[in-house]
Amino acid sequence: MNSFPYPDIENSSRSLSQSYYKFKLAECESVLGLVTPEIAHKLPLTDVWTRRDDSRQLIFKPKVVQTDLTEAAEERTKVLARYLQQVREAKIFRVLDGWRNELYPVYGPGKQLLFSMERSASALFGIVTYGVHMTAYTKTAEGTKFWTPRRALNKQTYPGMMDNTVAGGLSTGEMPFECLVRESMEEASLPEEIASKAQPCGTMTYFYVRDSRAGGEVGLCQPECQYVYDLELPEDVVPKPNDNEAMDFQLLGVEDVQAAMASGRFKPNCALLLLEFFCAPWYSDGRK
Repeated sequence: MNSFPYPDIENSSRSLSQSYYKFKLAECESVLGLVTPEIAHKLPLTDVWTRRDDSRQLIFKPKVVQTDLTEAAEERTKVLARYLQQVREAKIFRVLDGWRNELYPVYGPGKQLLFSMERSASALFGIVTYGVHMTAYTKTAEGTKFWTPRRALNKQTYPGMMDNTVAGGLSTGEMPFECLVRESMEEASLPEEIASKAQPCGTMTYFYVRDSRAGGEVGLCQPECQYVYDLELPEDVVPKPNDNEAMDFQLLGVEDVQAAMASGRFKPNCALLLLEFFCAPWYSDGRK
C-alpha cells in the first residue's frame, strides 16, 4: 500500500524531492509541504513570502508579535487568509475556484498548530490533510455487501466516481468522531444514534499526486492521514443522499466492488480504504 498508486515508488519519491519546492514557515525548519515549480513561480511574492530557487524553498514569513502559541497561530492564519483571498480574486489558480470557506490545520514537528489554511489551497502547498472515511456494510444471505455512493457529477473533485460510504475532511479544531457523526448525517442521512456505533479502525496514510480528475492544476501533492471507521448496518437501514454530494447509494457485493476497484471507477483514496478493509483480519480470515 505504501507505493499506491505508483509502482515505481523509489523513482517517484526521488522526483518529488528533487524537483518540488519545499514549503516552510520561517520560524520552523521542518518541511510542511511540497509545491510544484510552476505553482512556486506563479505565487505572487509579497513581504510575507520568500522563494529561494537555488535550494528550492518557498518560505512563509508573516510578522507575528505574539509569543503565545495559540495567538501566534491565529495571527499567521489571518495573514495567510488575506493573501490567499487576493490570489483567489486574481484568478491565478484554478484549484481555488473550489473555495470552501473551511480551514485545514497545518502542524509543526511538535504537533503544535502553526496556522490554518483555506481547504481548497491545501493542495497548492502540498500540506498533510486529515479526514475520516467510513465503510458501511451489511451482512446478507448472499454475503457481505457494501453501501457505495457515486459522487455527484457537479462536484469539482472526482465527479461521478465511486466513494466510501461516508468521508469528510477534518477542519481545524474538529475531532475525528465528531466529524464522522456530522458527515454521516450530511452525506448519508445516517442519524447520530446509528453513526455513533461505528468502530474505529486506526489510521491510514498515503501520498499521491493529483491528476485531472481532482480538478484544477495537475501534479499537486496530496499527502493525507485518514481516521478509518467501519459500521455494520442492519438490512433495514438504507443510506440516502442528503446534501447533493452523492447521486445515489448502491449496495454492492464483494465481486462488484473489486471489479469497480480494478477498473478504476473508485476515487483513488477510497479504493485504498476498501483494499485495507479486505485485508482486515476479521474479514480475510474467512469469517465473511
